[in-house]
Amino acid sequence: MARTASLLLLLAAGASLAPAASAQNERFPSCLAALRADAPARGVSAAAFDRLTPGLSPDMSVLEFLDYQPEFRTPIWDYLAGLVDEERVSDGIALREKWASTLAAAAERYQVDAATVVAVWGVESNYGRNFGKRPLLTSLATLACFGRRQAYFRGEFFSTLKILAAGDIAPERLVGSWAGAFGHTQFMPSTFLRLAVDGDGDGRRDLIDSIPDALASTANFLHRAGWRLGEPWGYEVVLPPGLDTSNAGRRNKRTLAEWKSLGVRRADGQALPPNDAAAGLLLPAGRQGPAFLVLRNFDVIYGYNAAESYALAIAHLADRLQGGKPFVAAWPTDDPGLSRRERRELQTLLAARGHEIGEIDGMLGANSRRAIEAEQKLLGLPVNGRAGQKLLAALRLRNPGR
Repeated sequence: MARTASLLLLLAAGASLAPAASAQNERFPSCLAALRADAPARGVSAAAFDRLTPGLSPDMSVLEFLDYQPEFRTPIWDYLAGLVDEERVSDGIALREKWASTLAAAAERYQVDAATVVAVWGVESNYGRNFGKRPLLTSLATLACFGRRQAYFRGEFFSTLKILAAGDIAPERLVGSWAGAFGHTQFMPSTFLRLAVDGDGDGRRDLIDSIPDALASTANFLHRAGWRLGEPWGYEVVLPPGLDTSNAGRRNKRTLAEWKSLGVRRADGQALPPNDAAAGLLLPAGRQGPAFLVLRNFDVIYGYNAAESYALAIAHLADRLQGGKPFVAAWPTDDPGLSRRERRELQTLLAARGHEIGEIDGMLGANSRRAIEAEQKLLGLPVNGRAGQKLLAALRLRNPGR
C-alpha cells in the first residue's frame, strides 16, 4: 500500500512538473528573440547572432547550480583537503618545471608570481584535466532567460557570441562550467574579452587549446588586479591569549607593525616584518582554527573568485609549490577531510559494497553521496553525505585486504 501511494505521489509530482517544464520551453524562443533584438546594441550583429545560435535550446539542469557554491557550503577543512593535496602539489611542481620558460616570460612581462599562476591553473581545472563539458552558449542562454541574475548572464551570453564571432575559439571547443567559465584557468567570457592575451604568438587568444595563452592571460589578470611583485599574500600566525578578534576580517586592516605590537607572531617562528603593509586577520574556522594575516596580494587572488576559502586555497597551493609546508595549526574538527587519493579509495570501497558509484574519479557526486549516506546509516554515523576520515577508516575495517 505504502509503495503504491509513493508511486502515485511521484506520478502526480511528475505530472505537475511537466506543464512547468513545457511552459519554460515555450518561453525560451521569445526570450531568444528578445536577445536577438538586443544583439546589435551589445556589439553582436544580427547576422552573427543567427549564424551562431541555430537550434539553440535550453538546458534547465544548470539552474540547479545557481544557489550551490562549494566555496561557501563546504567546511573549510574539506574544501582545502581536496584542493591542496600532495597530488596537486607534485603535479604543479612538475608542470611548473615543464613550462618554466613560458611562466618566466609571463611573470616578467606582467610582474607577477609564477607559482600563483600555476596555483590558479591547478585549482581551476586541475592543470587542464577538468574543463567542464557544457556548451557555453547553451548554458548562458538558459541562464539569460531563466532563474536569478539574468542581466549578468545576458552579458556573458553576448560576450560568448563576440568570442565566437572573432574566431578565437571554435564553437565546438567552447565548453566549460555550468556558469560559463572555460579553459585552463576558467575565465568567464567577459573576462576573456578584457584580459585574455596571445601568449604563443599565433594571433589568437585561446584558453582551451593553448597553455601559453592561458598562463599569460592569468598573469595579466593578476597584474591588472594589482599584484605586488615580491610581497607575500600573507602569513599563518599565532594569536596571543586575550586578543580581541571581534573585528577580524579581510577588510579590517592594520599595519603589520600594529599586529606585531599586539603580540601576533608568525606560526613558523619567523618575525613579522615591522612595516606599514596593511593586513587583515582571517579566521576561516574561528578562533580555534588556523589564523592568517592577509595582505594586498590575497585580495588580488580573492578577485579571481570572490570566496575567501578559494583565495586561501590558491595562496596555500602557491606556497606549497615553492617548498612551503602544510599549515601549522590544525582545523577544529575531529574528522578531517579527505585528499583526492583518499576520495578515490572511498569510492572504491563503496563500490565494493555494492553501491553504484560510476567512475572512480575522486569527485563525490550524487551517486557517491547517496552511497555515503547509506553507509553512515549502517555505521551509526551522522547521516549527512559527508566524506571524512572516520567514514574512510570504518570502511577500511569492513573491507580488509583492499
